[in-house]
Amino acid sequence: MGLLNFPEPYDFDLSTARYRRWGRDPANLWEDDALWRAVDGREMRVAALDGGVDVEPLDAATGAAARKLLGAEFELDPFYAFAATEPVLARVVPPLRGLRPPLAPDPFESLVTSITAQQVSLHAAFAIRARLIESYGVRAGRVYAFPTAERLALSSEEDLVALGFSRRKAEYTLGLARADLGLTELAALEDEAVKARLVELRGIGEWTADWFLARHLARPRAWPAGDLALRKAVAHFYGDADVRAVGERLDPFQNLSAHYLLAGLYAGVGS
Repeated sequence: MGLLNFPEPYDFDLSTARYRRWGRDPANLWEDDALWRAVDGREMRVAALDGGVDVEPLDAATGAAARKLLGAEFELDPFYAFAATEPVLARVVPPLRGLRPPLAPDPFESLVTSITAQQVSLHAAFAIRARLIESYGVRAGRVYAFPTAERLALSSEEDLVALGFSRRKAEYTLGLARADLGLTELAALEDEAVKARLVELRGIGEWTADWFLARHLARPRAWPAGDLALRKAVAHFYGDADVRAVGERLDPFQNLSAHYLLAGLYAGVGS
């Protein structure tokens, strides 16, 4: 047993729901009541444990990956204090207390995942993503490492189309794999500078850049206003209010607010 302490409040089931909701993910595999991921060529298992999570094996690399996957970067107490003052969040947040939105540990994985989800259901996106991972990822036990940019760069559009990609998404993915964006360097930039760098690449628009800020970099003010699911959640909880105006009301906690509104919509809470 390798105990990785997590700051309270923390709810393992709520924080891992995304890994179960949309379908099988060979790179972030939910199986036997645990989350599995490949880290440095090794199989890592993350399961619930009092005081935090059980990570096997536990070392610096697997601990960092587990913390990212389970949203340990988010500070919940200031958000909860703010939510108590905002009429909608005051209803939505309490039933979801302890939810830490999961984050993508790898920037390339985060962007490819967003490309696969453009203009399709998340169930369809997960199915295509799974085929990509099993075709180009490296297996470690029961799980696969997400394909590297270097490996995908050697494939062709026809290869990806055969996995279920549209021709355009295949083009976008290969363009990203072959680009020299310095993705790991983006973490040092301000939000708008990150977005400006990303949207220079064909196929990466504001929606994808906003989710990169939200689900990889955990930026507090990330608010994917163009996301259809978020628009649906805002309409459900705020009526006909403008999505961007709602985002301004929720400053500086837009990212956590977006995740809680989406989770609340899926769970049917706070209505």
